[in-house]
Amino acid sequence: MGRLSVNLCGIELENPVIPASGTFGFGYEFAELYDINVLGTFSFKGTTREPRFGNPTPRIAECTAGMINAVGLQNPGVEKVLTEELPKLKACFRKPVMANVSGFSVEDYAYTVQKLDAEEQIGWFEVNVSCPNVHGGGMSFGTSPEAAAQVTAAVRGVTKKPVLVKLSPNVTDIVPIAKACEAAGADGVSLINTLLGMRIDLKTKRPVIANVMGGFSGPAILPVALRMVYQTAKAVNIPVVGMGGVGTAEDVIEMMLAGASAVEVGAANLTDPFACPKIIEALPKTMDRYGIKNLKDIIGGAFHG
Repeated sequence: MGRLSVNLCGIELENPVIPASGTFGFGYEFAELYDINVLGTFSFKGTTREPRFGNPTPRIAECTAGMINAVGLQNPGVEKVLTEELPKLKACFRKPVMANVSGFSVEDYAYTVQKLDAEEQIGWFEVNVSCPNVHGGGMSFGTSPEAAAQVTAAVRGVTKKPVLVKLSPNVTDIVPIAKACEAAGADGVSLINTLLGMRIDLKTKRPVIANVMGGFSGPAILPVALRMVYQTAKAVNIPVVGMGGVGTAEDVIEMMLAGASAVEVGAANLTDPFACPKIIEALPKTMDRYGIKNLKDIIGGAFHG
């Protein structure tokens, strides 16, 4: 492994750049554009127990320095992911992949992870606790330390593979939630998911998004993401995957200084499908500019600044 390499929960990555779930499909779509094996890995489309069509349209709204989406976890369901999507991925990607899993009950999460667990290519599970808990009045699992811990423990009980819990930023304090996941058996946490936002159409005087509100992502949220990654990485003893507004090699380095062991790139993939390979290509020269020999040496470097 070279100077860009990092270790994520015991698995070596050639570089820390990971396309985020929901922005990279199941990988083979991007493999038509470039060799996706240049990536550290990627997190595939959020998968649920049953197929989901998603939310009504319109479900995308543009913003200054970002976008709002309310896609609603559209996916073919775990059975089709296993039988149709992952075989196509295996034909073009030789590395371990991150499986993003969502659910609407604790049982949903455990079922989906258990079904995917036997898939050899899956290296990590990224468990999205930003979903509404249908048995808890619709409140997101990720807004409560107790609920997040319940999901973490249930998933931990059905797999020996590394479990990363993807945390919501739409909370007063993210640290107790991260610590609860760690105590329940999480091998790592990834953050942040999207912020809650909305737009209003001045002509119709109505919300642009049919769902009224959606997830705000893009360059504008980078400072918020950095703050939460920094707070979380200082508070837990497990790896943190940082994301939120990342679009350049400089952003990757900043995230790692804040404590991230690896970095996911989300909205940038939607505006430029070559965003990730461009970042990877730019990293060595950017490291040289700032006197960085190896990326793994700078993780959490801002703690001592």
